[in-house]
Amino acid sequence: MRRALLGPIVALGMGITFMTGCQGPTSRVVGMSVEGRPIECRTLGYGGRTVLFMATIHGDESVGTPLLRDLEAHLQAHPRLLTGRTIVFLPVANPDGFAHNTRENAHGVDLNRNFPADNFDASKNHGVAPLSEPESRAIMAVLEEHAPDAIITIHQPYGVLDYDGPGEPLASAMAAQCDLPVKRVGSRPGSLGSYAGLTLGIPIITVEYREDASDLTEQQLWEKYGASLVAAAIYPEMLD
Repeated sequence: MRRALLGPIVALGMGITFMTGCQGPTSRVVGMSVEGRPIECRTLGYGGRTVLFMATIHGDESVGTPLLRDLEAHLQAHPRLLTGRTIVFLPVANPDGFAHNTRENAHGVDLNRNFPADNFDASKNHGVAPLSEPESRAIMAVLEEHAPDAIITIHQPYGVLDYDGPGEPLASAMAAQCDLPVKRVGSRPGSLGSYAGLTLGIPIITVEYREDASDLTEQQLWEKYGASLVAAAIYPEMLD
């Protein structure tokens, strides 16, 4: 059944310090934004397959942040899902954009065009060079440290599951648990999708929720999309 693993959600607050155990969670600051806001990385589980979930690299596309909070809570409430897995969260990749409700960071750079992909295109909006921005450097540090087997990055507003690299099977597994179709949007210059998927060959799914997802409550978002995120976390296993 589609949501058989989606039980009660354990509410978690941002900024809480947890005691760490064999499966986490652990939390640490991996970088600072242009305006000095911390970029937090949270980790659950240990060993085995590693999946990186990232939200709000575009500050005005922030519905992924509460969804990742609830995904973390769900995985803690169902620790068997973490067996043989490491789940890494970057819940707010662009904290200045999040604070100001802007797509770009405080330098006016679209962070999702600032990665050293083969198709990087220098400009004022993309950055003068790959990784010119502290936020994209922090994301790169997480990629290098954790070497994820798959990446899920959450955006709006196109209403599709886009993928780069060998990500189509994972996108299809997620699509089976929600109402978003699998559709290739195209590899944007200097995007994380282009870098991770095409340059590095990592399966990466760009989740594009619809624009009206911003009108949903946190609970409604989880009820609508939680199962697809759980499916991504436990892939290649399937929901019961």
